[in-house]
This record gives sequence, C-alpha cells and structure tokens, in this order.
Amino acid sequence: MRVLVLGSGAKDHAIAWWFSKSSYISALFVAPGNMSTEDFATNLPHINPANPQEVYATCVENKIDFVFIGTEAPLFTGVVEYISHKGITVFGAPSKSIKLEGDRAFSRSFTQRHNIPVPKNALFAESSSLEKYLKLHEGEQFIIKSNSVAPSRVMLNSADTDALLEYAKLLFTKGPVLLEECVHGIPATCTLLVDNHGYLMLPITSDYTSVSKTNTTPTGGMGAVCPVPLIEEVIEKIIEKIVEPTLYGMKVEQLAYRGVLTLSLILKEGMEPVLVDYHVRFNDPATQAMVPIIKTDLIEILNAMTRNEVNTIKLETTDDCTVAVVLASPGYPLKPIMDIKINGITNVFLMNVEDKPLVFCGAIGLKDGIPVTTGGRNLTIVGRGKNIEDANKKAYALIQNKRFSDLWYREDIGNSFFKTSTFISDATF
Repeated sequence: MRVLVLGSGAKDHAIAWWFSKSSYISALFVAPGNMSTEDFATNLPHINPANPQEVYATCVENKIDFVFIGTEAPLFTGVVEYISHKGITVFGAPSKSIKLEGDRAFSRSFTQRHNIPVPKNALFAESSSLEKYLKLHEGEQFIIKSNSVAPSRVMLNSADTDALLEYAKLLFTKGPVLLEECVHGIPATCTLLVDNHGYLMLPITSDYTSVSKTNTTPTGGMGAVCPVPLIEEVIEKIIEKIVEPTLYGMKVEQLAYRGVLTLSLILKEGMEPVLVDYHVRFNDPATQAMVPIIKTDLIEILNAMTRNEVNTIKLETTDDCTVAVVLASPGYPLKPIMDIKINGITNVFLMNVEDKPLVFCGAIGLKDGIPVTTGGRNLTIVGRGKNIEDANKKAYALIQNKRFSDLWYREDIGNSFFKTSTFISDATF
C-alpha cells in the first residue's frame, strides 16, 4: 500500500510512525512532515495539507492508495469530499460531520437528543447576558469556551467572575460562547476508529491540560498517560452511556463516516462518564501516548474500515504503560517564543528505538541547520514501562539527561496515577 498522512505535528509524527511499522506498506508519504518523519517516510514539505487540489495532485503523482487525516486543518477545508469524489480512499470526517466538533451548540443539542450525559451548559450570544448570569452565580466554578471551531483546549476553568468575563471578550470576537459547569474527576480521552457500521476503541488515555497543578491556564495538552487503569465495569459504562448512543445518533442523523472520533470525557466520583467534547480527529498528546502500545497493523484496520467491518478487528496491545511529556517553548501557551535554538537534539536522539523512550517532533524547524522552535509545543517524550510509575521515570530520565534548558515541561505527568485506587479524587490535570 502507498499511504499519504496529512500533517506535521507530534501526533501526525506518531500516526506516521504507526504506519511505518505495517507489513503492508510499500511507500509512505507525509505532507508536509517534520524533521523526524523523514527518517522513515518521504516528506512533501511544499504541499499544503489543507489545499484539496494540492492533496489530490500529490495523490495522483505518487499513486496513493490511502490518505489518512488525523489533524484539524484538512477536515475544515473540504479535503475529504474533494479527493473522495475523485476516487481516492480517504479516512476523515466530511464537512457535514465536523459540526460535532466545530459547533458546540449543535453537539450539545445532539447529546440532548440522544440522552448522552454532558455538563450543564448555556450558550451566550453577547457579553451583557453572560455578565448578568455570572453575577447571579458569583463564586461558582465554570468552564467557558468558544462555540466555534477552535483548538480543543481554548477554554478557561475558573471561579473568578472577572477572569471569566475578560476571557469571554476574546471568545466573543469569533461568535457565541458556551458556559459549562465544572465537573470534577479524572479526564479521559477515548479514541475511536469508526466506519459506517461500527467502531474500534483504542487504549484510553488521560491528558494533563493545564500549565501546572496550581496554574489552570489551558494549554493544548502538556502530557498524557496510557492506558488509564480502569476496571471493565467503567469501560462498559463509557460504551453504554457515551459511545453507543453517539454512534447511533451519528447514523440516524447521517453523520457517520470513516475516520477518527475522539471523546473527551470526565469520569466523576463513582466513575460515571460525562462527555466534555467531541473531536473528529486525533488529540495531542493522547495520540503520542497510545500509539506506542498498539500492536495491531494500522493498514489491517483501514482495510476493514473500507469494507465497513472495523468492528471485526481485535485490537492487540503490549503490556506496557506510557507516560508522554510535552516540552514547550518559553511563553507557551499565551505567547510562545519562536526561533529559540533547542540544544540536545541530534539525529540519534530523534530515532525511535523500540526499547527506549520515544521522541515525537512537534513545532520544530531548522534554521541554518540548527533546530529551533516554530510554535508552542516542540517535543513529546514518551516513556514506556511495566506500570505508569516506571514509564514516568524513564521519560523524565531522558529529559533530564538531555537538559533541555530552553524548553519547559510539567514535572508531574502520571504522578496522580501512582496510587492504586481506580478513582483519584484529588487528581489535578
């Protein structure tokens, strides 16, 4: 098979690396790719993955069998429809389905129609009504987020009314905002590979979404652990209350597709799942945490999806646990500094060897041959071990050995899971 992966970030690196291990691969391309994907694939750095015409021309030129979209931009520019109408097999959500992520008012009405548990919420079209509501609920903790397409964690979690209103000013420039109750519990990311008749659930992860345990400034994700230690009863609850009604609703409302559907959940006290958001793509850094423990050949999965038989695939995983730690540029998430030289990166360091921590590249470029920051999150280091504590030690040992003095990272990824309880009530992510 000749495969094209669209993207350049750390999660796209992880997806391409998963493809590279397939016994069915004859050629692997990544557009545009990054400085690490070129070690096992052909980068197409001059191709804009969000341009349907460019993607199609690339498919024809390179005789591509499958196009896989796990990142955002190509989904929102009509790449899926354009190249599928041209006869190219593509895996990704079409425009009619992306409103599950891109229109939170729609997704909340969707969940109401299909009896899917979500936080209490209200949509506000302008600031005065929001201010009036917040003043009536002074001191209560809320989460505020944009209703429209935005990076998945552009939101604020706060009990400070003034802070919520100030943040809302930024969001109102793009349209209405959604205010939700703050639900406490364990964050869980449930990733599904879906087709028109079923799904395959990938290992469940838990993401660390804020700057630190005490600073709740939202980020794109500073780390993740996989798999989350859940008993079978809890997984059955997720399937019964979230997964199955979601897929039923997608089918009856003609939103079903072949691609990725990610469910961002909170597991409340009593391990009751609540849906926080839908994403019609892979999440970062959940992807980097889960891919290393999956043994099943990705192309076998995609072949089943083309026949709408993905539910016949039995996912095989290793017995490992992973801890993924994101290294970010100074100033991230508010104003990441660009063009900072990153010490410690060599070709050997970037090679992913099976028995060592894995390294996935994010916003890194070369300037005069030297690695520099080109965005906020630059590297994801993934430690693997017999349990989460072991994986944590291996990830941080590599980071400390390399001494990435110019980048910052959270020092507590996975710590909350060192406890043996299946519910960690004081966990902060």
